[in-house]
Amino acid sequence: MKHGLNLASRLTAAVVTAASLLCASSAALADNGTSDFASRRPGNDWNDNRVATPGIIGPIAVTNTPGAGTRRDYPHFASEPQFDLPLAGYVEEEFFVQGMATSYQTPDLANGVAVSSGHPYKTRIVVRRPVEERKFNGIVLVEWANVTSGYGIDLHWQYSKEYLTREGYVFVRVDAQRVGVHQPVTGLKEWSPTRYGSLDVTASGTIMDDSLSYDIFSQTIKALKGRGREQILGSLQPRAVLAIGQSQSAGRLTRYYNSIQPLHRIVDGFLVQVAGGPFRTDVDAPMIRVLSENEINGSYAAIRQPDTRNLRSWEVAGAAHVDYWWVMFRQGVAVRDGLTPPNLKCDPEPASHVPLRYVLNAGYHHLSRWATNRGAPPSAPPILTTSVNPTVIPRDANGLAYGGIRQVEVDVPLATNRGDQVNMTAGCPGNYGMHIPFSDAKISQLYPTKDSYERAVSRVLRRNVQDGFILKEDAEEIARRAEASNAGTGRPLVMH
Repeated sequence: MKHGLNLASRLTAAVVTAASLLCASSAALADNGTSDFASRRPGNDWNDNRVATPGIIGPIAVTNTPGAGTRRDYPHFASEPQFDLPLAGYVEEEFFVQGMATSYQTPDLANGVAVSSGHPYKTRIVVRRPVEERKFNGIVLVEWANVTSGYGIDLHWQYSKEYLTREGYVFVRVDAQRVGVHQPVTGLKEWSPTRYGSLDVTASGTIMDDSLSYDIFSQTIKALKGRGREQILGSLQPRAVLAIGQSQSAGRLTRYYNSIQPLHRIVDGFLVQVAGGPFRTDVDAPMIRVLSENEINGSYAAIRQPDTRNLRSWEVAGAAHVDYWWVMFRQGVAVRDGLTPPNLKCDPEPASHVPLRYVLNAGYHHLSRWATNRGAPPSAPPILTTSVNPTVIPRDANGLAYGGIRQVEVDVPLATNRGDQVNMTAGCPGNYGMHIPFSDAKISQLYPTKDSYERAVSRVLRRNVQDGFILKEDAEEIARRAEASNAGTGRPLVMH
């Protein structure tokens, strides 16, 4: 790739520029007293009696290979063999967490109210961590498992596993809700009675509204920070513990952020995607929200919040609630574990090809710095709307939205990628967006030579890195993919 060969050096210069701009922005915020989380960071006062310390059992032995055998005595949605953890220098272990939890009411935009306490629970967590201490970057991401499908899914891990293992994060999945554990057939207890039959997050069926889930989540984080840390993490010493969640889980973390965080003060920062909000402005913990075009096309355009000292809201043009790349990975794991994957036999093609993982990766990077007082994240332009009631997103001649975080798939398009759906086959997933490949003739018209395509990709990547929404290493990966593409050669494309 004529321009890809020197793209790394160009991106390095862009990163330097971006870093200086971000430092300047952070300094300005600090001057206004709006960026100093370190002195009052929740992690500084976690070792008190606000949150009970749970018991830890494990790591739990694994006696079946994932997808094989009849007893399913392996972690539900285990990473291997779909993702090679040993090759990345990582290990995956499962633990049971048990204790006595408090039931909380979580009124809108107000502190939580303890209803009752002393309720027994037992759930599981999955931990993916570096084998070698020197690889650990000090940041633990704790994902609230999404249960919309009738079973728990750790979407953040599935999106960003390559980045998280490349950069040395510890990742912890928490199954805190009733559906993920108790749902008939697909919940953990029935999916593998051998392994999960003893789990219970309902206090023996007496609390069925998930009001224990918030305290279960807090207690898990306390174990990661204090007593229980060595059993779970070995010699790794966390610098910050960040909470993350997607869609349904983002909604749960919104209530946690607004109602429980002011009481427990144990999470050091939050990142939610494709849902979440509105958020209180007086909670002393940073929050990044990443939305796709799908949510903006829905109700979120009407309830946008401006960025504040604690909040950044990013909107990804052309992206859907989930992207094609995640859908394909989830399909394989779901089939392996005997679960029903979604139907993709639809027209137009469902699942936008605008990736969410690269923007999420940048979000983890910036949140880690923000939560440890090393600089605030950039603000992002919103997706353009001309009306919010009803929502109207104007589009160019290719059907693409204006504004927002604009990746190569939108600004150097090989297809129309949208977060919404127009004339979609009935019964298809409604929030997957759509993908309409351009004809080979149109691609040749847009990019008459390979050089013209590569130049266009290079320009967008430099801008994305400078703006802070794509990391340098990820931009280099995208550049290598562009180099291998047939775009601009006159030859047919398999992937648009």
